[in-house]
Amino acid sequence: MLLKVYGKGRPYRLFAAGMHGGEWKDTSNLLLELNPPLSGSLFLLPLVDRGSYLSTLQEGYYKGPGSKIPVFVNNCAPEIYVEIHSYSKQNFHKLAGGDRISRTGVPPYSVLEEGLLLGSVSPHIRLHFPKEALCLSLEVQRENPASDELALHMLDRMKECKGRDDFIAFFEKKVSSCGS
Repeated sequence: MLLKVYGKGRPYRLFAAGMHGGEWKDTSNLLLELNPPLSGSLFLLPLVDRGSYLSTLQEGYYKGPGSKIPVFVNNCAPEIYVEIHSYSKQNFHKLAGGDRISRTGVPPYSVLEEGLLLGSVSPHIRLHFPKEALCLSLEVQRENPASDELALHMLDRMKECKGRDDFIAFFEKKVSSCGS
């Protein structure tokens, strides 16, 4: 797990991709395409684990393949944490379906545009952050270049956010412009 660091000082942002299984093939390059932020620091983990698939919703993930993530979080206390995952189109309903909370214990992802999904991170990593930290999970649809492009745009904007409130203001502006 190679940590790449851009910039210096606060706010600290930590983006992680290649979380498990073959996801790195769809997500790692997104982080490698990012430029340094205009201010603050950006910590990138483009490849967390490419071993066998273990869900981040399982308690053992952050004690096993993703064990370095809580260490980084506890050492640098980022204001923003983003995980980038990928999914196959046929698994859309498993992530965004209304029954997800009863199946997995976490709410369904919000559906953005171009197959990009936005949701919260696993409760197993969220407990390492203060409540005011922004902790998000992006799900990029595999084999969908438009999903990649939108994810890259979102990440590029998130790397400039100073915290949760800044991201919410950006997101509200983006959502209101979609209806125009």
